[in-house]
Amino acid sequence: MSPRAKVALVAAVCAAPFVLGTAAYLFGWAPDTRGNYGELIQPRPLSGPPLDALRGKWILVSFDAAACDAHCERKLYLMRQIRAAQGKDAARVERVWALTDTARPRAELLEAIEGTHVVALKEAPALQGFSADAVDRIYVVDPLGNLMMSFPRDPDPSKMLKDLQRLLRLSQIG
Repeated sequence: MSPRAKVALVAAVCAAPFVLGTAAYLFGWAPDTRGNYGELIQPRPLSGPPLDALRGKWILVSFDAAACDAHCERKLYLMRQIRAAQGKDAARVERVWALTDTARPRAELLEAIEGTHVVALKEAPALQGFSADAVDRIYVVDPLGNLMMSFPRDPDPSKMLKDLQRLLRLSQIG
């Protein structure tokens, strides 16, 4: 093989990824630009009880009535499991259940979600003002007290876990 052919072959091999990538993009293939599962929210500062006491931690927040139905119990279970799955970083994550009514949750449910901060919404000014669909979502508050992400109704636990692990790994705070 002549030296010119070798140079042309090396140039073709080096240019191939750029040419093929551009062609694929132009003909309709576009990579998924989202790297996260949860929906990013324009950061909104939250202050007041109970979040001030948890400042410096990542917080998973759920809104539901004290007469917790199956969907509510699943959310609380997921929050507990996602936190436990963080391993050595579990101490960096807290859970808050904001009660949307004045009733008292069942004792066996409170026992099952031990470690979750249960607070009445009327006693938590930081958590007031959420939209009506707040009971369908799980929210993430960063260590600085900013609401920054939410997960959809019936979230995929493995994708939630991946998002939270990424946040904890990349975070220099909390």
